[in-house]
Amino acid sequence: MTQSHPHTTAGDAPGGAAAYGGDGEPDRVGGRHGVDGPDGPAPADRPEDLPVLDTDTELDAALEALLLVVDDPTEDDALASALGEPVARIRGALQRLSAAYTAAGRGIDLRRVGGGWRFYTRDRHAPFVERMLLDGQRARLTRAALETLAIVAYRQPVTRARVAAVRGVNCDGVLRTLLTRGLVEEAGVDTQTQGTLFRTTELFLERLGLDAVTDLPPLAPLLPDIDSIDALVDGIDDP
Repeated sequence: MTQSHPHTTAGDAPGGAAAYGGDGEPDRVGGRHGVDGPDGPAPADRPEDLPVLDTDTELDAALEALLLVVDDPTEDDALASALGEPVARIRGALQRLSAAYTAAGRGIDLRRVGGGWRFYTRDRHAPFVERMLLDGQRARLTRAALETLAIVAYRQPVTRARVAAVRGVNCDGVLRTLLTRGLVEEAGVDTQTQGTLFRTTELFLERLGLDAVTDLPPLAPLLPDIDSIDALVDGIDDP
């Protein structure tokens, strides 16, 4: 699945000249652990006792270990810092791993969601996962909650009064439910009305499999019919 990551040797120095250290042996110039290698600069504070990940196989295994213990999507630079590797090399490894899991038809999926990387189970295996963890039952959002969530998602940051105006009914209880579920959060105060502003959370993006709010599909200014809203946010109820 993987190949050894190439090193840049002394022969690759500018002009073909080798660079020699005090021991008479050629020093590395550039490369993963050099100053200006193709993968970007190596971390300057890399601990000396941190194992060196010379091959892609070793790097992939280390990344898998980290991703198995994180609770939230983790950014490239955080993983790079933990492993003492350049961000560019980590980013390439994550993309390679993700493609490999998909090509092999594995039950786990490595995806970039909510600004970071995390392992997920494949959608086709959801019935088995639900049967084991939830005994086949889901705590679904109500239609009112789905409507309110869609309004917040497409009009954020938005006040409680604005949400109620779009829906035509009071939405205090529904917003409390969404806050409790961690799907929306407070986002300051409107300068004109002094009303609390609400926006969606990273959990919302994660449940929908989106990297950013800008990835939401475009909607008409007055929002679609309720069936379209249901179809859009149905993934919110999935574990």
